[in-house]
Amino acid sequence: MSDYHNATTEQWLQWDKDHIWHPYSSMLNPVEMIPVVSAKGVRLTLADGTELIDGMSSWWSAIHGYNHPALNAAATAQLSDMSHVMFGGITHPAAATLGKRLVDLTPAALTKVFISDSGSVAVEVAIKMALQYWYSIGKQHKTRLLALRNGYHGDTFGAMATCDPVTGMHHLFNKVLPSHIFVESPRTAFGDTASDADMAAITTALKEHHQELAAVIVEPIVQGAGGMKFYSGDYLRRLRALCDEYDVLLIHDEIATGFGRTGKLFACEHAEISPDIMCLGKALTGGYLSLAATLCSDRIAEGICNGEAGVFMHGPTFMGNPLACSIANASIDLLLASDWQANIQRIESILREELSHAAPLSSVANVRCLGAIGVIELKDNVDMTSIQARFIDKGIWMRPFGKLVYTMPPYIIGDQDLTQLCRSIVAAVAEEE
Repeated sequence: MSDYHNATTEQWLQWDKDHIWHPYSSMLNPVEMIPVVSAKGVRLTLADGTELIDGMSSWWSAIHGYNHPALNAAATAQLSDMSHVMFGGITHPAAATLGKRLVDLTPAALTKVFISDSGSVAVEVAIKMALQYWYSIGKQHKTRLLALRNGYHGDTFGAMATCDPVTGMHHLFNKVLPSHIFVESPRTAFGDTASDADMAAITTALKEHHQELAAVIVEPIVQGAGGMKFYSGDYLRRLRALCDEYDVLLIHDEIATGFGRTGKLFACEHAEISPDIMCLGKALTGGYLSLAATLCSDRIAEGICNGEAGVFMHGPTFMGNPLACSIANASIDLLLASDWQANIQRIESILREELSHAAPLSSVANVRCLGAIGVIELKDNVDMTSIQARFIDKGIWMRPFGKLVYTMPPYIIGDQDLTQLCRSIVAAVAEEE
């Protein structure tokens, strides 16, 4: 029998290779995994002692970095009381406090909170809210969704059906997914006024299909895993008006953009609008535990609860987990206690200056930055194995995909580390030439 508790690095790496699925990975030809044994601040420590500056915030979630004393303290304090208790028929201070704080922080129209256990589930909940709302008020024919090309909303089935059928990575399942309606993504750049031509596709779709549409779902301002595209707040303002005109709900997926990443606490603030339903996740717990929330308006909640079922038909086992909720409250404390807006502006300034040096490279199609997001878009897909090896050689951790080499660093990253991160990124891209 294996000595599970005293395995060497080589042993547990082999176990991983033999048995463990990683995101979007092959079990027939697995890539070599990078063995991380600890993390602190903005650095990941590998099994051989190598330290890497983390440019990904663990997929955009670890906004305060790793091993933060305030978040550690919150976890320890909650563990001494209870790590989990069912949420059916029971409540606790951490969840009640988190719900109130999210209502206070998000747009005023969002007053009700469903706390779940992952971003993808938050999207599933949002879709179910929209569908059950229309069913409950007697409009059972409103069952389809309208989404944007280049959008990405998660890997579970309801969420997959709203991702771009091509760039959303889920085309293999098209025959079994619900059929929704897609329109071209906005072309108007962030900061610019949306033209009638840019609004034409979504305006036409709403006009032609509003009788069957339950909701429009979008990632506000930043389309994430579908292409790292930044678009106009004016587009969102006009979309909000269109949804009102045609009596279609608006869902904002703020899982990647929430909690300051774009320079506003929530990306919808760039447009000064409120969705009917908002999804939150990722940075909610500062990257410590999986937790998500779906917020909705009184209109949605009352419509659902006045309907046939009388209740909203969803309830995960780990809903409202006390440990995760306590850490989320501490993470929000940390963010709001800081001058986070000035800090995001600092990060954006360095990203713009340093990543601009990639623009003249022949392999680079575009360089763009917004808030604490920096993107180098290449003309061709990266060779993941070779470029990631170069990143590690240069002392940084990055996870590109497709044609995109992007960074979303932790908010606590210092100027020197951020400059080193950016220069290493540009150097690695240059070596791809």
